[in-house]
Amino acid sequence: MTAPVAVHVAVLMGGFSSEREVSLRSGEASAKALESVGYRVTRVDVGRDVAEVLAKLAPDVAFNALHGRFGEDGAIQGVLEILRIPYTHSGVLASSLAMKKDVAKSVMAAAGVPVPRGRVVHRLEAAKAHALPPPYVLKPVSEGSSFGVFIVKEGRSHPPQELAAADWRHGDFMLAENFVDGRELTCAVMGDRALDVIEILPVSEEFYGFDAKYAKGGSKHVLPANLKQNIYQEVQQLALEAHRALGCRGVSRADFRYDDRPGGTGELVVLEVNTQPGMTETSLVPEMAAYAGYSFGELVRWMVEDASCDR
Repeated sequence: MTAPVAVHVAVLMGGFSSEREVSLRSGEASAKALESVGYRVTRVDVGRDVAEVLAKLAPDVAFNALHGRFGEDGAIQGVLEILRIPYTHSGVLASSLAMKKDVAKSVMAAAGVPVPRGRVVHRLEAAKAHALPPPYVLKPVSEGSSFGVFIVKEGRSHPPQELAAADWRHGDFMLAENFVDGRELTCAVMGDRALDVIEILPVSEEFYGFDAKYAKGGSKHVLPANLKQNIYQEVQQLALEAHRALGCRGVSRADFRYDDRPGGTGELVVLEVNTQPGMTETSLVPEMAAYAGYSFGELVRWMVEDASCDR
């Protein structure tokens, strides 16, 4: 079954965040998949004139393949609400909440979702003295794709000096979190259903950073993750609870750490929720959807059919 040829989808991609190149890849892959199931597709490389471009284009649906600031922080969602163009993924508030990592943590914790302990610190302060006793993690409060993330190991005498650089481009405020050792897990939510759980084994770096996410061979994905059944189900339930606590819509992906090392803490925590998961050839959500029986074309068609305003 193919989509009616009259349905016109504008794929929003590119943009002007630090994740522009990743967004172009997500957008192109999604556009090709949408065309393969019968939609009429226009690729829109988003600029500051996006409202004018979309008003003239007048698509039936906007498929949001943007990543990073403006694309997943509620800004483009607000533009689409004003234009009354139905769009995919989460709405204005959920997008803004999830992008602001410290606020998202507070909201999730209030809903009973376990999150790492931590605090917000100015980057210059974090460069002068340890924000927390090592080991800990430093990440920009409003950035994606692991840009600007540091793992400060136990025994390190000085905090990351890169934070004081004049050309630092990831915002002035950092979230310092207690480092939870162990396994890297992720689980997607599709509508009101949690998909299966992947364990991520980075190959090219120590954690699931930019290269591990987007370079071919940068990480190994174990699907389904080799977990005890009760832990597997808990990861799925927590992904769903985090999605609902933030008010997410469409597809989201929650990232976890689970310390099941011999003598470890046994902690299972949600690190963050991504409201605009990657849709590249190495991305996790298409892989989880395929395991659940959805081809890439069926996944993007579901997302378009789920699109709306007032999300």
